[in-house]
Amino acid sequence: MGSLRVKVRFDYKGIRMGKLFFGGKSVEQVAEETREQKVALLRNVPVQGIHIQDIDMSSDIYTVIDEFTGQPVGYAPVIVTLTADSLDEVVGFIMKEEFRKIEVLEPEQVILNKSDTERLLFKTNEKLKEYRAYLERKMEKG
Repeated sequence: MGSLRVKVRFDYKGIRMGKLFFGGKSVEQVAEETREQKVALLRNVPVQGIHIQDIDMSSDIYTVIDEFTGQPVGYAPVIVTLTADSLDEVVGFIMKEEFRKIEVLEPEQVILNKSDTERLLFKTNEKLKEYRAYLERKMEKG
């Protein structure tokens, strides 16, 4: 299978932690700062098999009320256009809490042979285990 060109959307979360830690910043300001930090990482830290073509930070920040806490939460969207060496590299790249949407730009059709399918399933399972461990650590911290 050849390379893929995809457009991925991540929405970076901003939660007000209290005036002591963030100087009274709004959830929108915290979301914007988080987005800027994450985009800096995307631009400066290479990911194996992923080639960033464009990063679009022009989408408006939006706020919703968290259903568990009742507190406002800001989200700052980022749209990343990239090429990936393989489908399993894309899975590794998008397996994040902030992932919201993906659009495959090229190719129009993807055909997976036996080896590609096995590699994709293995990578998905590997990333799922990593994400579960991340969530468990997050829950332990409170």
